[in-house]
Amino acid sequence: MGESWIDPTAVIDESCKIGRGVVVEAGCRVGAGCLIGHNVVLRAGAVIGSDVRIDDQTVIGKQPMRAAISIFQDSDDYPGTSIGDGCMIGAFVAIYAGATLGERVLVADQAAIREEVEVGERTIVGRGVLIENKCTIGRYCKLESEAYITAYSVLEDRVFIAPGVVTTNDNFVGRTEERFKHFKGITVRRGGRVGAGSVVLPGITIGADALVAAGSVVTRDVPERVIVMGSPATKVREVPEEQWLERQGWPDVDAD
Repeated sequence: MGESWIDPTAVIDESCKIGRGVVVEAGCRVGAGCLIGHNVVLRAGAVIGSDVRIDDQTVIGKQPMRAAISIFQDSDDYPGTSIGDGCMIGAFVAIYAGATLGERVLVADQAAIREEVEVGERTIVGRGVLIENKCTIGRYCKLESEAYITAYSVLEDRVFIAPGVVTTNDNFVGRTEERFKHFKGITVRRGGRVGAGSVVLPGITIGADALVAAGSVVTRDVPERVIVMGSPATKVREVPEEQWLERQGWPDVDAD
């Protein structure tokens, strides 16, 4: 590992601990008490709050690449990434430019968070999770290992996404020019839960406190406080009242 390189315009609090081989580009700011691992790269304009931990080999503020046939053809650079106070970011993570993480977000090893994504405070982004661009993720969510959140999706507060969930945004599956008018991700309302290995089709809304059972294929909207199961997923019963979000006694829920 080589020596670190820090641009003269970067501002790093003197209380931070910096590993070897770290690169900090122009205009970056790093708050007090941060722990930056070996070979971390902070791209231009990244703003890191206080008491943030960033583990080895992670890149913050990566600019996106665009293939010639990508539906996203913007060419301008995105602004720097913003990482809130108290966040913990694992090893081999890529967080793209234009992404914003609230306070105390945890991003596990090998996850990726694309450009124009907002992640609310205290949310957990598990190992190997991919959140595509233009998504909004609420507070206190849990996105478990290897989940895929497609572009243009919205997850409200306290949403649970189990391991291996796949979400989609293109009903035309890459064919015809008509598809460009209809790209739409999924919406999961407050407290919604999606079980392991489920597939959710484009434009679907999963209602507040609803539950999608493991291995389901969701082809139509799910009403609030309903359990659905199967392929295609159909209603099996109501969510028991003791499982309602408002019955859990969590302070952030009671305050809303």
